[in-house]
Amino acid sequence: MKITESYSPEDRWTEDTTCLETELCLPDGIIRTGNQQDSKETGPMLLSQHDKIKVKESSNEKESAKQTNEQSTKPSEPYYSDSKQKHTLAEVVTVSTTKGVFHQLLLTSAVLLLAAACGMPIGYSAVLLPQLYDTNESLAIDIEMGSWIASVHSLATPIGSFASGPIMDRWGRRPALLLAIVPLFTGWVLLATASSHFLLLLGRVVAGISVGLIAAPAQILLAEIAEPRLRGSLIGAPFVSYSLGILLVYALGSEFHWREVAWGGTVLPLLSFIALFFAPESPVWLARNDQPDRASAALTWLRGCPIQAKQELHKLTERFEEEQQQNNGRPSPFWKSLGEMAIIKPLIIINAFHVLQILSGTYLVVFYAVDIISDLGGSDINSIQAAVLTAIVRLAFTFLYCFLLLMMPRRLMVTLSGLGSGLSCVAIAAFMYLRAGEPKAPYDTYVAAVLILIYIGANTGFMTMPGIMIGELLPAKIRGQIAGYLFTIFNLLLFGVAKGFPYAKAALKTQGLFLVFGFASFGASLLLFFLLPETKGRTLHDIEDYFQQRNWLWMNRKRASKGQSSGGEEGRPLSNE
Repeated sequence: MKITESYSPEDRWTEDTTCLETELCLPDGIIRTGNQQDSKETGPMLLSQHDKIKVKESSNEKESAKQTNEQSTKPSEPYYSDSKQKHTLAEVVTVSTTKGVFHQLLLTSAVLLLAAACGMPIGYSAVLLPQLYDTNESLAIDIEMGSWIASVHSLATPIGSFASGPIMDRWGRRPALLLAIVPLFTGWVLLATASSHFLLLLGRVVAGISVGLIAAPAQILLAEIAEPRLRGSLIGAPFVSYSLGILLVYALGSEFHWREVAWGGTVLPLLSFIALFFAPESPVWLARNDQPDRASAALTWLRGCPIQAKQELHKLTERFEEEQQQNNGRPSPFWKSLGEMAIIKPLIIINAFHVLQILSGTYLVVFYAVDIISDLGGSDINSIQAAVLTAIVRLAFTFLYCFLLLMMPRRLMVTLSGLGSGLSCVAIAAFMYLRAGEPKAPYDTYVAAVLILIYIGANTGFMTMPGIMIGELLPAKIRGQIAGYLFTIFNLLLFGVAKGFPYAKAALKTQGLFLVFGFASFGASLLLFFLLPETKGRTLHDIEDYFQQRNWLWMNRKRASKGQSSGGEEGRPLSNE
């Protein structure tokens, strides 16, 4: 088999010698490097001294061609990409140089600072409310005001989420993030200097709007700058920082007054603004907004190799031009695109999971950590310290899940996470029902603590999924706008549930709530098991092509025959998974 891809003279390997060290996975499954020479022992090699890349035919070319022709008569079709699409070596090469990987991690680190800054206002209510319930506090509150302080952040977040889509599509992902940092800093200042309940609520609202503005652009930026093999972990990494931000505010709240904690909250927004100010823009946004030179420069910086940058830019512009041709040379109208099956299916999957994730208690346990732990452990446990411990466990498991995203299929990981979350919730509810009205035993506190930590560890897998799903499942042409609207719906639902949580707890008791958490966790596992496609190691183009199929259930997808490649970006077949 002969595969040829030509380039212009300015694209010589000599432009960047780091390209010579890039490992390439050729269609025959053998790893090549750009600085190797041809030999009989190693087979076809990459010719790095010429203006085009060639893979020479082996000595048994006729026999191989015959086998290829026999395989091509088989009726099976690939299930991830168009069966008519031809795949060249340019589509197989997707591994960045070491320098490129470092640059991707560097940009991710800037986003991680911002993610930690977003986690702090989320967890702030858990340390603010216990201090304000103290009657000696100058701004003492009752249960009604406390529920507003806890939930108004989620009410304000949709405002920012709704605006984030048009902003990042109009001005870019990075400018949208820089703009969003300003109200986050302002919100913390308002909280630190608040002299009334109104200013407390205003500070929470301003910070909530900022978090809404940040959520979608941050996830989209990481999805669009990452290569396929790293994308899952890079998109999931902000949830590590998010959990770290929650832990940080819990730890500060256990030692300092709530005003001092608010002043501390201004530090991370400042640092993240400085880091993002020097970061490049998303090459996907640049390519789709007629800025090919900047897109090429950004891709070269992110991949460490101008040859690969040219390949990726070519694919980005080619797909964009195809979309425009289908709409008479104009971009497809946003609302018209929503009627396409390739968009309806991921929207249903994402929104349904959002509902079940909220009902599984992922964020409710963050908002009301101290109250829930007090109900579970009684007076024998220090609720503030226990909340800090839950944040540590959440952080540790977020690290674990980010590592598993490199090693495990997405579907398996999230299914096991949901099963573990559901079983632990049912166990907590059963334990509380059995111990209700009974004299407190010495082991009660330990059993409750172990069960709640198991629940938090398992349920943390759900926390990483919304960002990954939004970054991977949505088509590029509507990814920016629709991501903002999805986060809007999510936060409106979260506000409603968070606002009603104290009343639901009074009616159902804590054990009843954990039963709801458990059934929602099982429901989320079933939903993703049947509907979620496996996206690990797939290009965003391949994922878009999958949703063009007629099937809804993952097990009904079109499969590739054994040994037939449908364009996997690392040179392996997209079948038998």
